[in-house]
Amino acid sequence: MKELCVSALLLLAACGIQSRQQQTVVFPEPVFGEHFTDSTLRLDYVFCGDAEHQAIYLQGMVKTGPWAGRRHNLQEPLLRGNGQVVVKDPHSGAVLYSNSFSTLFQEWQDYEEAQSVSKAFENCMLVPFPKDTVLVEVSLTDRHGKVSSHISHKVVPFDILIRRIEPQPYEMRVLWEGGPIDRAIDIAILSEGYTSSQKEQFFADAARARDALLGHEPFMSRASNFAIRAVFAPSQSSGPSIPHLGEWHNTLVDSHFDTFYSERYLTTSSLQKVHDALGTVPFEHIIVLVNTPVYGGGGIYNSVTIMGSGHPTFAPVLVHEFGHAFGGLGDEYFYGEQAETPYPADTEPWEPNITTLKDFASKWQDMLPADVPIPTPVDSLEIVDVRRIWNTLSQEQKDMLNMKVGVYEGAGYQAHGVYRPVQECRMKINECERFCPVCTRAITRMIDYYTR
Repeated sequence: MKELCVSALLLLAACGIQSRQQQTVVFPEPVFGEHFTDSTLRLDYVFCGDAEHQAIYLQGMVKTGPWAGRRHNLQEPLLRGNGQVVVKDPHSGAVLYSNSFSTLFQEWQDYEEAQSVSKAFENCMLVPFPKDTVLVEVSLTDRHGKVSSHISHKVVPFDILIRRIEPQPYEMRVLWEGGPIDRAIDIAILSEGYTSSQKEQFFADAARARDALLGHEPFMSRASNFAIRAVFAPSQSSGPSIPHLGEWHNTLVDSHFDTFYSERYLTTSSLQKVHDALGTVPFEHIIVLVNTPVYGGGGIYNSVTIMGSGHPTFAPVLVHEFGHAFGGLGDEYFYGEQAETPYPADTEPWEPNITTLKDFASKWQDMLPADVPIPTPVDSLEIVDVRRIWNTLSQEQKDMLNMKVGVYEGAGYQAHGVYRPVQECRMKINECERFCPVCTRAITRMIDYYTR
């Protein structure tokens, strides 16, 4: 009897070891050409719910143009984001491709309206087109980084209901070609609210957008890693809709101010129209230029950057918003006390340039001089409204505010409990001409992740 018990215990222990081994299987980095073709699969989802509940539904699948994304670093996204799309081998479970993202839907959940109303938002995910059947998983996470909604479905590459998009009859111009499609980071700039007679105005504005990005470090030093194409698709009406003025315009992708009832928040919820308009043009990142002189726009990580093109602050704001959409950078400005905090103290934000100190070692601790206190006191210049006096400061004073790395309280819209790396940065005020060292490193790492 004793021998049987010992045998049973040994068997259970062996099973436990085997189970643990199965849980920690490490699959080799997939070879792109073994699993994917040189085409793009667009997955259209609807994310819906309210402040407490979320759901994800697959709406359709589209085969578009050549694959412009990564062909290496396929298994792990560089940043966690607020959601992830993962392509797996359905037999072994091996991750063949993954990417992270954020959504307008999740941003809306922080607004009061989400407490009493359920809404639905379009989202489009791009993955390389598979050679064989794959399993696709999409997850959304909450403020604590925990999965709050999940969907899993198979994609059969020969599914007759995968729509094949044709090249659109819109004019496309290459504004910058730092490298070929399979190696460059491809940006598509799309017109919105430009009528047929305003085509050249759009291309001039798109050139300004190119110059704003590539004239700004660290993009300037890495210009050979980018390709920028502009696509002119005319709208019936000029300019976006302005609901608070009762103005509703017939435009290409339905852009409008008053998003979430915030007068200056310019967005579009019609992401399928955005992607349809680009057709087979290769891209990884989208900039929608909206024909308006009014300040407004936004950048959503791995989703879209949308900007009004006619405001005097167009160039610095575009760079700021692209910092969100491309680099996953967080806002470093803050307000007064917040009733609801998007960055709870028990969770380290995934954005590389803000911290709650929950896991500061994963952020810029290695860039912090040994004698710098945490939190770091601000300099006397920072006590005043530095935006108003910025242009009167000497270069030495600007460098002190922009380059002196510390842990300064106030970031992510919160005056307390969230910290930023410098006192002033392009991610805090438009007047600051540069990203700080921490943001610069984060963007550089993202460029390397795409290209090396």
